[in-house]
Amino acid sequence: MPRQNRVNPYGELIATHAYGDFMGNRGVLHSNSGELTEKRWTHQHWIICLTEFKNRKRPLMAPGCYTELFFLDEAAALSAGHRPCAECRREDFNRYKVAWIKGNPEHCPEGKVKVADIDKVVHAERVTRSREKVTYAAQLAGLPDGSFVALPEEPGKAYLLWQKQLHLWSPDGYGQCQSIDPQLSVSVLTPRSTVNALSAGYVPIVHTSTGSGKCS
Repeated sequence: MPRQNRVNPYGELIATHAYGDFMGNRGVLHSNSGELTEKRWTHQHWIICLTEFKNRKRPLMAPGCYTELFFLDEAAALSAGHRPCAECRREDFNRYKVAWIKGNPEHCPEGKVKVADIDKVVHAERVTRSREKVTYAAQLAGLPDGSFVALPEEPGKAYLLWQKQLHLWSPDGYGQCQSIDPQLSVSVLTPRSTVNALSAGYVPIVHTSTGSGKCS
């Protein structure tokens, strides 16, 4: 049986045999026996990490250690409410922070912000206390590449907006894609301040299958 430690664009933890391009954590979410508990986070610092860094290795879900979570790609991780790790992805974190400050000036007095303050803002935008996904409505024309959305007629499905097309997410990669109607109103899954950072120039890493299919 696969572990329930893969994260979808809604931020939910699912069980799948599919691998991911990135790892991350939200704290210790499993028991000493390696079973997932009812917790879905223990802190607000949700990060996106490399799957390998400085030859650090250990058994998955080791007792007392953070729960290793996995994402198809960085765009899906951003949609779930995570941001680049400041240790193993320092350059990407710096790029994200610069874009986040540029895109969210109301949260950055004098053009500066602490990472803890970024995490606090994003946390309020990604999930409620009852663990419900926070979304907001917007037209596709106003959204940047890298945003995840749900279509009005397909609630529960997640689409990546990339190169003027919508790509249907799955644990194994991106499949069905379609051309966009710029005026279509959608539910945006990616936290608003992260969308602002994407608009301000942060380009996420996406899975290699993106854009491989023909769009209707």
